Formats: sequence, C-alpha cells, structure tokens
Amino acid sequence: MKLLTKEIHDKLRKNALDPQCGKEGWDPKPVVKFFSPVGAATWLITELHDDGAMFGLCDLGMGEPELGYVSLDELATVTLPFGLKIERDLYFTANKTLGKYAEEARQERRIVA
Repeated sequence: MKLLTKEIHDKLRKNALDPQCGKEGWDPKPVVKFFSPVGAATWLITELHDDGAMFGLCDLGMGEPELGYVSLDELATVTLPFGLKIERDLYFTANKTLGKYAEEARQERRIVA
C-alpha cells in the first residue's frame, strides 16, 4: 500500500506551506492516520515538509504519545513481523484538531482515533 496518495500529499504540503503553520494557535485537523498492523504504533499527521519530515501526533505504543516529527521515508521502509509494513487507515476522517487528539492521547496514554 502506498502511504500517501497525491490528494493526501497535496493536503499535507498545503498545511506545511500555510503561513500560520508552526505559529501559536495553529491547530489543524490531521490529514492522515498511519498504524502498525502488528502493534500499537499510530501516527496522526498534519503536514509534510520538503525534506520528507512529517509533523503530527506520534505514538509508538509505549504509553507516551507526543507531538513531533517522523520521516516519511523511514515509515515507508519499516518491515514488521510477517513481512508487514506500516499502513494508512483508509477509513480515517479527523473529527477534531490535532491539539484535541493530543490532549486526549495524554490522558489515555495512547492515541484514540
């Protein structure tokens, strides 16, 4: 499975190029959700930068979800048990902002999406 479609790529780039991006009060909805099919790792991503760094809520399944960056290339090359790969949630539609997901994740100690 391709991690990013052209449509998702374009939305992530649009967010990264938004003049408000990174400024206080800027809190977009996640565009895409990635997950490990054999573990609890989950990522909710809002933007993609020129260098392939994606920003969002990252949870490696250890009870400490945090806002930060993850490399698109690294996610695409991860090989999991049974030859599985990181997947994109085909049915994910954000119903709140990244900040709200992060607040909820800190309370639950995992991403709930």
